[in-house]
Amino acid sequence: MSDTPASSHPDPDIEDEVDASSAPLLEHLKELRLRLIWALVALGVATLICFGFAEQIYNFLLRPFAEVARTARDGAQLELIYTGPLEFFFAKLKLSMFAGLFLAFPIIAYQLYAFVAPGLYKNERGAFLPFLVAAPVLFTAGAAFVYVIMMPLVARFALAQEQIDSSIAAITLLPRVSEYLSLVMALMLAFGISFQLPVVLSLLGKVGIISASSLKKGRKYALVAILAFAAIFTPPDVISQIMLTVPVMVLYEASIWCVVLIERKREEDEAETAEA
Repeated sequence: MSDTPASSHPDPDIEDEVDASSAPLLEHLKELRLRLIWALVALGVATLICFGFAEQIYNFLLRPFAEVARTARDGAQLELIYTGPLEFFFAKLKLSMFAGLFLAFPIIAYQLYAFVAPGLYKNERGAFLPFLVAAPVLFTAGAAFVYVIMMPLVARFALAQEQIDSSIAAITLLPRVSEYLSLVMALMLAFGISFQLPVVLSLLGKVGIISASSLKKGRKYALVAILAFAAIFTPPDVISQIMLTVPVMVLYEASIWCVVLIERKREEDEAETAEA
């Protein structure tokens, strides 16, 4: 007679528990897939729309640099070049995806919110939604800062390096279309991400991970981190790095006040709950 080990017979209760836990997980994965598909479709459609206006968008981004160049060169028009047969085409395609992300962001943000909202309490949904709105607004503010302030400064710095009246050789700036686009996109991404600092710190303060006092004590460390970020993600000149560091430090101070207000609101709610 052979003895059958007890472990060879699975416990029905354990099997039911595994099945019960796997079913919601599969449902969440299916919903996540659906949300990702809708987000990608929105990005694809927005990219196609922006590709139809790629030249106009490129000229819009080029305007600050071109105006400074026209002034510096006594009215002469700025010239850009491309050295590969398809370089300008791929630059426009890259620009279309970049602009399409802006255009499709409301739909992408809604898909994100719709996925996480069912797992949040009503008050948590109310707290999460303002941050979802503030993020694109601050990113746009960072991109606008680059367009209005940074690009003219970068243009003046770049054009100042020209060597026109030399008796040996004339050195003139002839930017490539892809390099100029990469510069603008890198600056807009750097500033757009940096301008998210109030959103990130306010969220961390909302969940109690950081406090206003810890942010005040960490100012010098924040300054070092911001300077390191500016050195990595901006052109290798002091002007660009300072122009990124100053507004981000201002936003850091604004974040401290946001966390202070959040803490005061939390204390008031706790006091009202204790009185009730």
